[in-house]
Amino acid sequence: MHLEDLHAIAQQQQEADSKLEHILYVCTGTACQSSRSEEVLKAIQAELKARGLEKKCAVRPGGCQGLCARGPLANLDRGKQLYQHLTPEDAPAVVEALDGEPPARLQLDKQLPFFTRQVRVATQGGGLIDPNDLNSYIAAGGYTALLDALMHKTPAEVLQEVVKSGLRGRGGGGYPTGLKWSTVAKAAPTPKYVIVNGDEGDPGAFMDRALMEDYPFRVLEGMTLAAYAVGASYGYIYVRAEYPLAVKRLQNAIKQAQKQNLLGSNIASTPFSFNVEIRLGAGAFVCGEETALIASIEGGRGTPRPRPPYPAESGLWGKPTLINNVETIANVVPILQHGSEWFARIGTEKSKGTKVFALSGRINNTGLIEVPMGITLREIIFEIGGGIPEGKKFKAVQTGGPSGGCIPEQHLDMPVDYDSLAQVGSIMGSGGMIVMDETSCMVDVAKYFMEFSMAESCGKCVPCRVGTAQMYDLLLKISEGRATLNDLALLEALCDMVKHTSLCGLGQAAPNPVISTLRYFRDEYLAHILEKRCPAGVCQMKPEVMEVHS
Repeated sequence: MHLEDLHAIAQQQQEADSKLEHILYVCTGTACQSSRSEEVLKAIQAELKARGLEKKCAVRPGGCQGLCARGPLANLDRGKQLYQHLTPEDAPAVVEALDGEPPARLQLDKQLPFFTRQVRVATQGGGLIDPNDLNSYIAAGGYTALLDALMHKTPAEVLQEVVKSGLRGRGGGGYPTGLKWSTVAKAAPTPKYVIVNGDEGDPGAFMDRALMEDYPFRVLEGMTLAAYAVGASYGYIYVRAEYPLAVKRLQNAIKQAQKQNLLGSNIASTPFSFNVEIRLGAGAFVCGEETALIASIEGGRGTPRPRPPYPAESGLWGKPTLINNVETIANVVPILQHGSEWFARIGTEKSKGTKVFALSGRINNTGLIEVPMGITLREIIFEIGGGIPEGKKFKAVQTGGPSGGCIPEQHLDMPVDYDSLAQVGSIMGSGGMIVMDETSCMVDVAKYFMEFSMAESCGKCVPCRVGTAQMYDLLLKISEGRATLNDLALLEALCDMVKHTSLCGLGQAAPNPVISTLRYFRDEYLAHILEKRCPAGVCQMKPEVMEVHS
């Protein structure tokens, strides 16, 4: 496979498409599949065949188009018409309206802020690439970045493009990607490894899952470019077993790329070789931490180890290892395609590019979005997200999963970037964004996330193993109206101890939901303790407590 071959495949695909009057992409991401989108796709194909129109219109599986709340979705002729809430029974109406207007109930307004306010980089293609077909990806410009790099750029030049782009790790820490790559590239030329971290365990997060499901070839191409830049010859994609569709599509993508000599030995007849293998995780949240993930791949128990040495120097089997999150790797291909300066113009001075977020919770437009860094929380929640349902009042938004914080209304106009989120007591995290309204109790929210962290602690270090359990017990005590102000003081002291003495990021960040809710919603804690009531009416006070208080 050479650049000329890619161009020929793309041209053949374009010529074949030009003979069609219509192309309909039906979303086959997990969210839409759960609403029978595969049946919708087959029903429309069958309807076209029954009417002898299969040569007029092609119906293809596509990736996630973002607005999960309106699924199953479909896109006709690259945005000419968007469909929502499709069912298999709607197939005749869809076919009959190919050259006209579909029923109003099926029409989705393409001018919604949900669509117009997004900037697609990691998700470029917008669901209009068949995730099962390498040729579909090539027709959309896929693998030109890799072959151009192998033919015309040195590893150092590829590395410099990533450095100049200002890309930071999208897994949560925000560490400069180019700096991490440089460290691995400078390491001794022993066997080196590249690991893509797809162990996405945050409640309410599904960004990496969607990228692996919908853009598996982009993940592979970005991973191969990373390997070329740092001198690695073998790679692993670590995916949790709860993502069967992502695993299936990645396995298919690996087979197709190998068949076309875009993966394996002497890629595109060059001296560069790179092989990829998938490793399944058993769902341990702690395996999102780099050293715990490495231990799992090696066949051991997924527990972290002290750093240094860092994986870039001594990682998988003691060798230099580059570990990047799925979204980070998905940004590499567009950067090489369009140039580092193009990418650096998006976002803010210290937070370049875009970020993919999973909107969930008490918000009208639940789904997946990609927006430029620096956009405000208010724009995301009330414009793109469509606001709070049922006329309820916004209360808080939690970013960063169990490791993040709850941000109140007073900070809705702050820009969403790494530094701004840190200043208000939260983190970017991998991109989960859970919206809460006035019916949420912030003590209950903190208790929920603490229970998660407690259950997911690997138990290796005492501060996390014992500290999270004791913090959970105190939060339970507060929620039941059994706590005193001394318990509240002890909770705050434990937050400080667990945060500063835990071995890895799970324990170090576990107190964040408690710290942020105490910072902004302390009155709710005091109401539970002093007045023995839950202002939101969520927590159930113990009967004996209520008797004594009355």
